[in-house]
Amino acid sequence: MKGPTPRRIRRYVCRCLRLKLYLDHPGDGRRRPQIPARHLLWSVLIGDVLRESSFHAVEALVCSKARRALAVGREFGDDALAYFTERLDVQPTREALARALTQAKRNKAFDNSRFIGVALDGTTVGRCSVQGCHLCRPFKNSRRDIVGYRHHLVLGTIVGTGLSLPIDIEPYGPGDSEYAAGQRLLERMVDHLGRRFAQYVVVDSLFATAPFLGIAHKHGLKVIARLKSNLKELFAAAETRFANRPPTHVFKDGPDRVEIWDAGDFDPWEALEWETVRVIRYRQHQPDGTTVEAYWLTNFSIHHVGPQALYRMAKSRWEVENQGFNDAKNRYGFEHIPHHHANSLLVCWLLLLLALTIERLYRLRYLHRGLHRPYAAIDLLRLLRLSLAVPTYSDTS
Repeated sequence: MKGPTPRRIRRYVCRCLRLKLYLDHPGDGRRRPQIPARHLLWSVLIGDVLRESSFHAVEALVCSKARRALAVGREFGDDALAYFTERLDVQPTREALARALTQAKRNKAFDNSRFIGVALDGTTVGRCSVQGCHLCRPFKNSRRDIVGYRHHLVLGTIVGTGLSLPIDIEPYGPGDSEYAAGQRLLERMVDHLGRRFAQYVVVDSLFATAPFLGIAHKHGLKVIARLKSNLKELFAAAETRFANRPPTHVFKDGPDRVEIWDAGDFDPWEALEWETVRVIRYRQHQPDGTTVEAYWLTNFSIHHVGPQALYRMAKSRWEVENQGFNDAKNRYGFEHIPHHHANSLLVCWLLLLLALTIERLYRLRYLHRGLHRPYAAIDLLRLLRLSLAVPTYSDTS
């Protein structure tokens, strides 16, 4: 069959993203494995690409006649996947994600963008009725009664390039917080990708604190952070400054009309080691009459990044919501718990992120060479599913 197939995707992963060594040796921790790790790992990866997130679904695929088309060497059951993911080291998978992204940058996947940004945000996944692992956090109702458990994590995503790709996740359990997990995640992402991979980090107001901004500055990253009433003095000063002034810039963003107020000479608060703070306020007027307004702070100078570019970089934070959480949860089964074990959950989350990265790079960069339109995600999925069909031959004798 011509066109995309699981075998061609595997070839792309090995040759273009240079992950063959990882696929063969992913950090298997089983003592006496009967099934090679490369078969189990690839089955989960290609299952995620095909949007089959449960181990039962993967078992059905590899035990069917489609197994050869999937490039999986042998059949096995869902219990083998549970045992495998419980003992798989997460570090090689994290490094494989970073290697795929750095290789994509070498292959000029982001060359159409002046800056590469990183967005951080937290979410909840994997709800359950009873506590099954140490990552479970209790969920309480209005009367403070525990009514269930769920898992919390922070996701880091490449944004602002036209190609949103997940980088890594950091879960947090009881007694931990999104803020602390976000700091750990930022440190690890810079360590894996290198200081020069990205130029800025865009975050919500939760991370607009001196310690987090100091970590970003230490790693050479500029910061664009949402400004709300948690920084009362700076927020009040910005409101007062912009209240009776006309906007400094007005432009069209698609059908929307955008007004921007921009000033780069606000005083930093006491714990912040910046010389000055730049604040922008934008007001977005939509065709239906809706108005969206927000304040953002940054240490990008006005001479380095203009107001219109800064507005788009701030809006890129929503990519972690739309192309990150929404896609992963609604289409790829990010909410599903294949096997309720802490290491197995973390491995499955990371493999799903790697599958998303592979699918988007393959569809939007590798298959989009030339002037034709890129495949939509659902179109690629249909082609891959059709490629699994076993050909039939008519006896014309």
